[in-house]
Amino acid sequence: MRQVACVAQIRAAEEAFFQANPDVDLMQRAAAQVAEMADSMIVPGGTVLVAAGPGNNGGDGLYAASRLAKLGFQVYVWLPLNKTHEAGLSAALQAGSTLVDSFDELDVDLVIDAVFGIGGRPGIPANMVGLADFVEYTGAPVLAVDIPSGLDADSHRVSAPCLPADVTVTFGAFKFCQVAYPAKAKCGEVRLPDIGLKVPETAIGQLDELDVGGLWPVPDHTSDKYSRGVLGIDTGSQKYFGAALLNLSGALHAGAGMVRYAGPVPKETVVSKFSSVTIGVGKVKAWLVGSGWGGPDKQRLEKRVSDDVPMVIDAEAIDSLEGLKLPENSLLTPHAGELARLLRVERFEVEDDPIGSVKNAANKVGATVLLKGATQFVSDGENVIIATEGSAWSAQAGSGDVLAGICGTLLAAMGGEYPAILIGALGASIQAMGGRANPGPHTPEEAAKAMAELIGRLV
Repeated sequence: MRQVACVAQIRAAEEAFFQANPDVDLMQRAAAQVAEMADSMIVPGGTVLVAAGPGNNGGDGLYAASRLAKLGFQVYVWLPLNKTHEAGLSAALQAGSTLVDSFDELDVDLVIDAVFGIGGRPGIPANMVGLADFVEYTGAPVLAVDIPSGLDADSHRVSAPCLPADVTVTFGAFKFCQVAYPAKAKCGEVRLPDIGLKVPETAIGQLDELDVGGLWPVPDHTSDKYSRGVLGIDTGSQKYFGAALLNLSGALHAGAGMVRYAGPVPKETVVSKFSSVTIGVGKVKAWLVGSGWGGPDKQRLEKRVSDDVPMVIDAEAIDSLEGLKLPENSLLTPHAGELARLLRVERFEVEDDPIGSVKNAANKVGATVLLKGATQFVSDGENVIIATEGSAWSAQAGSGDVLAGICGTLLAAMGGEYPAILIGALGASIQAMGGRANPGPHTPEEAAKAMAELIGRLV
């Protein structure tokens, strides 16, 4: 799992490294990685513009400039703040780099952004806005050192102008701006080379595809429909049949051993669509409730809570939680609006602070919470796992119902072994990976079928 660290944690790791390794030049290690990435992005002998700031970030870029000049690249150095890391500048110039006052007339193959690092504040000066316009006009790719200038490392927001990157080389651990939208979109492809900087385990992580493939439950020759997990689904209403059918699609295509449907959608409708589904109440390993209920229904929720098995609680069931104690290892799957209602705050407050909001909600209800959206966060109240990145095409009605079904299958199959925080992250990640593997305006049902094929290849 990828670690996600805040600036304070990175600074503490740097200080610990310097104390333990006084003779190691960490800046030179970082510069070597920046130069190596730059070398891979353009043809030999190409032209590089290094925009360098005054701090260590500028030093990383300038020592990379020195290395690139020695490799035969034409390197120009521009100082947007009119001051920089003096030793780095001296090394760059001695290696053959050229200091310039402007970039307007240059024919550039690559821009290295080494102006503001993780200590920078949101926004860039006017002359760097001009650089952003320059790269947009010329099409020159941008390689950012640690984070793109203008972003706040600890925020997912883009509240001021920045210099978007095509590739970002970062160190120690991923930063929040690199894993959560909309800031993530400004970082391009993020690389984390090993320079020896070790960050202690953090409370925030992100699943990658290897994690998902390694953790996904796979049947073997000893498996049967019961051991693979029996999921009960009590969703839908006379008005909203579709939500229940999408739940079923998500659950079955995620690999449910058996599904019992106990909601009000007519049997004929269900079995005509999914003939393997059993109609009626029976013994289950987990319940999925809430999708398509059409409104809060505490009595309906209490009936399923009384079975004392883990639950996936979606949509209107989230609005029915007042006064209820949920079974252990249960999972809520709200979007931002539903989470705002649960916390009795405005939606923009959830969107501004998704980490704090999802943790607060988990602690309030005594269950794990999966906050759906462009970036999906899962928290048990203390730790947070960010799901693998998805496709914007999945922002459509019905995707959340499919996701609830996926999570229900995982909870029924692995609820006794995996904590709900991991189950929620796996469910959100596999749906996201399916969307990336099959881009385009597919219906949620089509996306669920494609996800099943992806699972088969993945495991």
